[in-house]
Amino acid sequence: MRSIRSAAAAALTFAGTAVAASSLAGPAFAAEPVPGGLGLQPAASPIMREIAFFHDIVLLPLIVVISLFVLALLVWVAVRYNKKANPVPAKFTHNVPIEIAWTLIPILILVGISVVSFPLLYREDQTPEKVDMTVKVTGHQWYWSYEYVDHDGYAFDANMLPDAEAAAAGKPRLLATDNAMVVPVNATIRVQITASDVIHSWAMPAMGVKMDAVPGRLNEAWFRAEKTGTFYGQCSEICGIRHAFMPIELKVVTQAEFDAWIAAQQSADAGTVQFAQAQ
Repeated sequence: MRSIRSAAAAALTFAGTAVAASSLAGPAFAAEPVPGGLGLQPAASPIMREIAFFHDIVLLPLIVVISLFVLALLVWVAVRYNKKANPVPAKFTHNVPIEIAWTLIPILILVGISVVSFPLLYREDQTPEKVDMTVKVTGHQWYWSYEYVDHDGYAFDANMLPDAEAAAAGKPRLLATDNAMVVPVNATIRVQITASDVIHSWAMPAMGVKMDAVPGRLNEAWFRAEKTGTFYGQCSEICGIRHAFMPIELKVVTQAEFDAWIAAQQSADAGTVQFAQAQ
């Protein structure tokens, strides 16, 4: 059973390779954690936009109202019914209307939430019938492997960049990797997720994806990036001593840039392009 929750260029010729590599090197848009940040990362997929709407417009105001209401009740009870203000306590033990209200109102609130959340959960869980690409992601202690199933099984590992290399490349500490998962914009990407040792979790907040990677099991998620750029995520399952050093870097590029990148990776110049991509 799938778990739910609650993830982003070179040609065969020298000129084409240079253009694609430079496209991968400079992100036009980046989503990553920021110091002191509040709320969710900016949405870059239709599903994440729905998740953000559900959180910001449905859940958050409701939680605030309920919290303020409960706080007001607590203050009122503390002031009105303390020993000094109310020395003779009431003797009754039941109030039928109040008991009906505090049972019925939460039920109605949950029904209202379900009207919005259940369809969203279904769209998250059900991969569209037509997908443009399948990428198999395998979690290891403590790095990720990516296999492009539809492109002759091209595969590579992605390890976290050391602090000095990340700083030199102008990338965020603890989030950048030596190789990024690269996908085309506006393409439906099926992500098949598993692990080779312990349970990991492939999480890409800007895409609205968070799926456990379980040894011996092939879980599935999907996303469709709506904008180009670089996006960052991390393993979201405590998977051992280096759990905090298992980032995910996703580069979203145009279809032409992706075609050039994947062609170059399958050519004799793959190593050169990967180095340019990492920079």
